[in-house]
Amino acid sequence: MNTIEIRKSTVSDLETIQNISIHTFKETFAAVNTPENIANYVKENFNSEQLKNELNNDNSQFYVAYSNAEAVGYLKINFGDAQTESINENALEVQRIYVLQKFHGKNIGQLLLDKVKKIAKSSGVDSVWLGVWEENHRALRFYIKNGFFVFDKHVFIMGNDEQTDLLMQFGLQ
Repeated sequence: MNTIEIRKSTVSDLETIQNISIHTFKETFAAVNTPENIANYVKENFNSEQLKNELNNDNSQFYVAYSNAEAVGYLKINFGDAQTESINENALEVQRIYVLQKFHGKNIGQLLLDKVKKIAKSSGVDSVWLGVWEENHRALRFYIKNGFFVFDKHVFIMGNDEQTDLLMQFGLQ
């Protein structure tokens, strides 16, 4: 029986988070983007300095999911000014739920999202929001199944490619 444990991360988990980030991002997006755009995105967003800054931001929290002591995914949430868009000061942003592909379908994303909902309730925010690429149908189905709805969209620049992210929200009231 696989036991999933979710632990709050610190800067000591940087390498684990970096490995999952790079691996998952490539698994999810490499087939539909140029190798140059993928490489540049990974270099800019998942380098040690960038992740260290994110891990040290008081308004961001990371949680790593472990399956039998193996790191298989993680969650990054943002509060206040750490949010990537100023939707609502009293909201919580789910910036990343990354689960390694070989662990898809094993309820890990659901456990991480349940963690988000628990944190949101205990922190007193009004809502939970996230951005998801309009072509990431698996993620869209997952979020809709969990009560999220599209409320807006924005342009996401991937190298020289303009893509559309759907902004989705889950109300807590």
